[in-house]
Amino acid sequence: YAGAGSNNVVCYCWHSVPKYSKIGSYTGNGSTTGPIVSTGFRPTWLMVKRVDSTSWWNIQDDKRDPVNPRIHVLGANDSSAEISSSNYAIDFNDDGFQLLNSFGDWNASGGTYIYITFA
Repeated sequence: YAGAGSNNVVCYCWHSVPKYSKIGSYTGNGSTTGPIVSTGFRPTWLMVKRVDSTSWWNIQDDKRDPVNPRIHVLGANDSSAEISSSNYAIDFNDDGFQLLNSFGDWNASGGTYIYITFA
């Protein structure tokens, strides 16, 4: 689709499927014991985006990080190499995920985030 002017636009439309995918939002608390987000399954792939401020589309998964905490991040909207840092620590749990960082792209106090995750 050619949007306004010469900008091209792509729209992806998804919905949650119980025990397979979850799309939702959470509010950050700014603590290294961040919010616990319930998905109803153990995530294998997660993408998070802060929507009330500028941030990357951050991706983490259990293939590059097979054990908790997950610390390897790819930016879906950036051509940079993978980043590996405890600043991005997240645990994947049997029923969802928990932020273990206070980094603004993941867990700023009062920040609003959207996510999509797959089992």
